[in-house]
Amino acid sequence: MNLFEIIDEIEKVDPEIHERLNPRRAAIKNITSFGSKVAVAAMPFALGTLFKKAYGQTATPSVFDVLNYALTLEYLEAEYYNVGTSRGVIPAANSAYMANIARDENNHVNFLRTVINSSGGTAISKPAIDLSGGNGSGTGPYAGAFTNYDLFLTVAQAFEDTGVRAYKGQAGFLAGNKTVLTAALSIHAVEARHASAIRQLRFNRGATTTKPWIVSTASLGNDTGVAGVDGNYAGEENTVQGGVDLKSLGSIGVVTASFDEPLTKDQVLALLSGTFLVKR
Repeated sequence: MNLFEIIDEIEKVDPEIHERLNPRRAAIKNITSFGSKVAVAAMPFALGTLFKKAYGQTATPSVFDVLNYALTLEYLEAEYYNVGTSRGVIPAANSAYMANIARDENNHVNFLRTVINSSGGTAISKPAIDLSGGNGSGTGPYAGAFTNYDLFLTVAQAFEDTGVRAYKGQAGFLAGNKTVLTAALSIHAVEARHASAIRQLRFNRGATTTKPWIVSTASLGNDTGVAGVDGNYAGEENTVQGGVDLKSLGSIGVVTASFDEPLTKDQVLALLSGTFLVKR
């Protein structure tokens, strides 16, 4: 199998390989123009350098890593809504909707576990979760979420906003597997709908500074009213997209409302183990 056949094989799992390698094709041609012995000797080094540049890093998370990370988020959200719908905190007018959100989150858990296990991976078990944010003491800042519906919605907003940004942050690592990427983006879209709806519910109940989307007019886009979740909105004040600073097109609020920023895996896991105390 020659170099171009190797690239053709890679293209089957990463359709964007040619775009990643351009304008490096000249380097490939130069390698193959050497004498055969030189070309063979240079090939391992050349390939390593080429693909390191093409993919930007020497090691990327596996598909299973990303899916188990997503599963951690879904375990947390499912647990939150399962507890909420069982405690009687949700008014009758919203109970059917919240039951649908709980159903969605549990379906996400079951789907991710099935995909991971049926594909040869090992789905992580549900982690220990302390929804009170009080290290098990029950006295944390969110301990009243299951008796106070407004607080329940506030925490739900933080969960959903974080989930949307978390999925966006991992999409690039799934680019080589279109089936999994499509499924992940489908979940991402549902999380975005949940986030918008929760925000609208809060607005309807008097949180009139909350919009159905994240708007950053200062250093953060945290409009929950809870300073403890500032980290969940870190970076939302960014106005540069694709290398273009968009402040000239309007106020910072207009610009930031038009884009959602990704969160890295490390950022999200730190938030979960700190703010919501998912034990890792």
